[in-house]
Amino acid sequence: MKEAMYYEPSEHGMVLCNLCPRNCVIPEGLTGFCGVRKNISGKLYALTYEMVTSIAIDPIEKKPLYHFYPGTRTMSIGTFGCNMRCKHCQNWDISHQTATESSNGMSRLQPKELIRLTKEKGCGALAWTYNEPSIWFEYLLETAKLAKKEGILTVMVTSGMINQPPLKELIGHIDAYRLDIKGFTEKFYKDLTGKAILNNVLENALLAYRAGSHLEIITNVIPNWNDSDEHFDGLSKWIVKNLSKETPWHLTAYYPNNKLTEPPTPTSTLERGMEIGLENGLEYIYIGNIPGHTGQNTVCPKCKSMLVNRIGFGVTENHIVKGRCDSCGHEIKSYKGKDFPSEINTNPHPERVM
Repeated sequence: MKEAMYYEPSEHGMVLCNLCPRNCVIPEGLTGFCGVRKNISGKLYALTYEMVTSIAIDPIEKKPLYHFYPGTRTMSIGTFGCNMRCKHCQNWDISHQTATESSNGMSRLQPKELIRLTKEKGCGALAWTYNEPSIWFEYLLETAKLAKKEGILTVMVTSGMINQPPLKELIGHIDAYRLDIKGFTEKFYKDLTGKAILNNVLENALLAYRAGSHLEIITNVIPNWNDSDEHFDGLSKWIVKNLSKETPWHLTAYYPNNKLTEPPTPTSTLERGMEIGLENGLEYIYIGNIPGHTGQNTVCPKCKSMLVNRIGFGVTENHIVKGRCDSCGHEIKSYKGKDFPSEINTNPHPERVM
């Protein structure tokens, strides 16, 4: 437990949490919406500081990040809580619980120990994932600073709902953001995510992009919710206009989970979304959660040759040399990484750590 950042005292012993746009006013002895930031005697405390529920070594492709150091072994770590309540959340058993409800399922891992473990396991990157990392702000910030000093790449897998002052403090310490834009209407966000705010997510995507962070967008496509042509058209046009045509966009298949019982996403729906995005000018659109689909591969937007071939979470070929297509020389502007094959991850399966 650690005193939280981004809060201020309020009336009658309550505190105002300024970390995310919910701006919870929290009475004594209670937590905010996320369930992990508690008012204790008029001070706000981060209950999950140093407390870990999940830790494993993944290929960076599992995040998914496809244009950021392909094949990199990535230490992935998470805790409890979230500032959304997505009806289809696949990690609802940890993200929808509070720290006090779940304290018996945690292990303590100090920031320096996490960095030591990351290096010891030969991981080139550290990712905060599994639940929403922004509500783990104090631990995330401290470990990210240490990771950067040790030359470890830092990755934040996030739904993007955070106020801009704390995000600005984080930006210089995070190398890559894998950001959810779950849909493209405020009604969708209100109905599916527990009244999260689309505009805040879009503003934060723009802030990260303008700061020069590596950014990849993911949309889990859910039948009857965000699978319309209007959703695909609006979001892909927004990415092209406000970020860039080179920004990778991942369209992933939904499967029934938590409180949502819609049938799984048809492959044809994802392919239609890809077609619409390509027509609107996006150069890199990926289809995920459909094993073996060619939409997980990277193709040169100029000569259409295969650049990166993927099987599952593994990279089997990479024809990007010094940031360019090795067939036609086209610059892959959104790509960050080293030349292969020396960096290829030959074990693309997750490895348990604790």
